[in-house]
Amino acid sequence: MQPGPILRRALRLPVHLYDLGAAGLFGHRFLLLTHRGRRSGRLYRTMLEVVDWDPERREATVMSGFGPDANWRLNVLAGGAVEVRIAALRFEPQVRTPGPEEAAGTVADYERRNRVIGPIVRAVLSRLAGFRYDSSAAARRRLIEALPLVAFSPRDGGGG
Repeated sequence: MQPGPILRRALRLPVHLYDLGAAGLFGHRFLLLTHRGRRSGRLYRTMLEVVDWDPERREATVMSGFGPDANWRLNVLAGGAVEVRIAALRFEPQVRTPGPEEAAGTVADYERRNRVIGPIVRAVLSRLAGFRYDSSAAARRRLIEALPLVAFSPRDGGGG
């Protein structure tokens, strides 16, 4: 599933805020990914919500909200990750896909941190995943297959 034109425009607004130097507004909640098209070679920029931030490893984990075939995901898995900007950090990323147990734990932690808005989170995840997501272990396993996670950290271990 790919976003429609109205949603695509709405998702571009935070990109412009990054361009204006206002990345600090988002903290570690969102990141701006620059990636190269796997077929076109063009550069693209995509704003992604961070579901987990590990400050020690400087690793940001995101969910592919439009499924495993989202263009940004396919591009970075094909070696097209160019830059990640998150808070005051900018770095050339190395990319990894967390295994099923780690991914399920990451989603569970995200839900715990956002329990006040849990019904909204479950409703949004249900709509994106295409099934009624109820936060059970079985549903979480199904969710990470439908909406896989990708983790980005500085390629050189730095970032700045």
